[in-house]
Formats: sequence, structure tokens, C-alpha cells
Amino acid sequence: MNKLNVISSKTIATTAVILLASGCSAVANPQKAGSTTSASPSLTAQALDNSLLYSNSCITEREVIAAQKMWGDGIVEIGSVYSNNGDYSNEAADFIQDMYGYDLSSVLFKPTLAANDQFRSSFDAALSYFVGGNDAYAEDKGFAIKPYTNVKFDNVGIINNSCRMAVAMGNYYFTDTKGDETKVEYTFAYVKDSDNKLRIVAHQSSLPYNPSGS
Repeated sequence: MNKLNVISSKTIATTAVILLASGCSAVANPQKAGSTTSASPSLTAQALDNSLLYSNSCITEREVIAAQKMWGDGIVEIGSVYSNNGDYSNEAADFIQDMYGYDLSSVLFKPTLAANDQFRSSFDAALSYFVGGNDAYAEDKGFAIKPYTNVKFDNVGIINNSCRMAVAMGNYYFTDTKGDETKVEYTFAYVKDSDNKLRIVAHQSSLPYNPSGS
């Protein structure tokens, strides 16, 4: 896989996120009531940048559920490639490219098994978490190469009433090769890119609270 071509302009990414969160209201009504002043060139450029990055269609619950299945299948596939001595690092890189929005905007990623570097704001940091092998993140053992044979999502709820972003929360269950299952809590936020694919822009995972501390 070619290295991820991250959009270099911070202005484009930041503007897109702002417009996305606001429902593109800044450009939907370029003229104030009673004003004859046209939208400024900067707002016109921002609208164009936004249209190149994101879809105009709303996100449905069915799309979120489909994206969750793709995420789970992707984790299992990385582990399978690892177990068969394949290029699991490349498989993981493709997975991150397909599932996360690092080329669209900032991504808020707090993975489950990270204590020293808890937040992974770059593509390379996310890749290290999933497959390890990066000296900059010595704690990473490679979450996806444990490996797992199944991932099951159990949504407590999906909120998509802002149309352009959907948020899902619940538990997901990871089954390893011995048949042991681990329950993990998650919150995922999705946007839809210009190819109408859901991309993760926020991902927080944690193990359930254990009052015994064991």
C-alpha cells in the first residue's frame, strides 16, 4: 500500500470539521436577511473544500451498523494475516485508511490498552497500536495481532440526529483463539466522506470498571 496521503492544509481540515459540526450553516445562507452582500470569497472556498471532503447525505443507523461489522471483520482479518505470516502491517494500514478519517480531519482515538501514550492523533500512532513495532510507542504489543477470531458489537444507542455525524456507544466483545471473550466499552463517532463511506473521527475504548482492582 502506498503511504497515506494526508491532506497537508490544516485550514481545509479545520474548516471542514467546523462546517460539518454546524451543518454547513455558514454557507447554506450566504446572505443575511435584508442584505445584498454576497458570500465572501473565503466562505465560498470553505464550502468548496467541505464539498470535496464530505458527503451531503445524512448518516443512517443501518450504515453505522454496517461500518461496525466492517471494523470488527477488519480486526479479525489483520490477526488472520499475522497468523499466516502475511504482511499484517500493510493489512492494518489499509484498515486504518478505510475506517478512520485521518485524511479528513483530526481524529480523537483513545484505544483500550494504552497507558503512556493514551491518545493516538496520527496515522502512525494508530498503526502502532494495532500491530506494534514502533519504537516511539514501546508499550504497544499489537492489539489486532493477539489475534481475535470474532468481534461483536452491542450498541446501547446510536445518535444520528445531527445528520452529518453519528455517535454509537455500547460494548463490544472480542473472542480470542482460545475462545475467551473480553468485553470492552466503546464510543465511536462517524462522518461520511465524499465517496459515501463512513469514517471514524472519534474512538474511545476502555475496559469496564472493576471495583476489586484485579
